[in-house]
Amino acid sequence: MSRPYSRETIARHGAVLEAPRLRTRVDRTFELPTGLYVATVGCYLAFLATLASAFAAPGLIIPLAICALIVVAIFGVPSAWARMAPASVKRPMAFNQFESRGIATLTGHLSAGEATVQVLVLPVLIVLWGLAVVTIAALV
Repeated sequence: MSRPYSRETIARHGAVLEAPRLRTRVDRTFELPTGLYVATVGCYLAFLATLASAFAAPGLIIPLAICALIVVAIFGVPSAWARMAPASVKRPMAFNQFESRGIATLTGHLSAGEATVQVLVLPVLIVLWGLAVVTIAALV
């Protein structure tokens, strides 16, 4: 069982010390170039724009606007978090560095092309799926 101890009891058995204040170093970068991040956001917003233009109806304005706000929030919060204080000691990798060095992942080293495919495969497939849905709806 735990029991409360007074300051006097603690002072008799040991010393109370303040922890030293250390400067915190953080790395909030995602190491990938900002262009890949923007391309991912663009793909999700392109999907929503495709559906909004194909199925334009007054009843869909609010749901699609909510979906667009959710996408912006999902990508905007990490972007704001990466710029928050204390300032990060690292910057996102420049695209030319990304092309020359690639990136290290848990499964091994990836070239720039391989990493780009890995990051953008899902957003691009979602855009293609939206185009397929719109095409099927137009033909039926």
